[in-house]
Amino acid sequence: MHEPPGAFGLPQCRWTLGTLRQAAPFLHLSSNASLHHLLERLGISYKRGRHYLHSPDPHYRAKLALLACCQAQSRSDPHHYPLLYLDELTYYRQPTIAPAYEERGPHQPLARRSYQPNTPWRVGAALDGLSGRVIYRQARHIDCRELVCLYEDICQAYPKAKAIYLVADNWPLHYHPDVLAALVSQELPFPPRLTPTWPKEPSERAPRLELPIRMVQLPTYAPWTNPIEKLWRWLYQEVLHLHRLADDLGALKARVAEFLDQFHSGSLALLRYTGLLPP
Repeated sequence: MHEPPGAFGLPQCRWTLGTLRQAAPFLHLSSNASLHHLLERLGISYKRGRHYLHSPDPHYRAKLALLACCQAQSRSDPHHYPLLYLDELTYYRQPTIAPAYEERGPHQPLARRSYQPNTPWRVGAALDGLSGRVIYRQARHIDCRELVCLYEDICQAYPKAKAIYLVADNWPLHYHPDVLAALVSQELPFPPRLTPTWPKEPSERAPRLELPIRMVQLPTYAPWTNPIEKLWRWLYQEVLHLHRLADDLGALKARVAEFLDQFHSGSLALLRYTGLLPP
């Protein structure tokens, strides 16, 4: 079942009952119905597929092991060693399409669009892995300056921290020399991939702030290792799917801010939703 039909000389990309019988004559089944009953007895059924991605990172296990060490230290001393998950999201003026209730028949839920351009807007946020607190910034673009401002907001929220573990994916901007210049000296055991045209050293205008942030690198192409991704899912469910604010981008941005503000002081519900609530 886990081999493609092409491995058996068949042109299809998926198995059917007929091609399964053709590829397995040793079963001596006379009809598709007989094969269907056999598969039922074996616990095999016809199921909808799902998207799947395997991280190609050769340091996948080592990165997760380092993250586990940081998580353990944060749990033992959260005031001095908080751990937050960082990520960025782009949303747009136009609503996204999703299921909703509607009367039976030809009518469908409507994503009411604007005639104006589909303007993008960016959110950068960090999720506290123990309290569910969310610290965020919105801007037209997330550049080095905006990212450093977000880092400053994070540090102001944890004035007693000796080190703030900031768990981030491999977006190159997280490791831009002008961004790292604002932090304490970093020990990155896994050299990040940077844009080849970027300078190797920070520019003179880059602020040197000595922010007590320690970057913790996630495996490449592994969004399931970053719980804040589920915060974005919740945002889409509550605010962005089928919204009716396409003609008022300011109101849409305010609605996004209102949603994120509810987690300003922490949230057990968010920890539960993201899978971070300890047993």
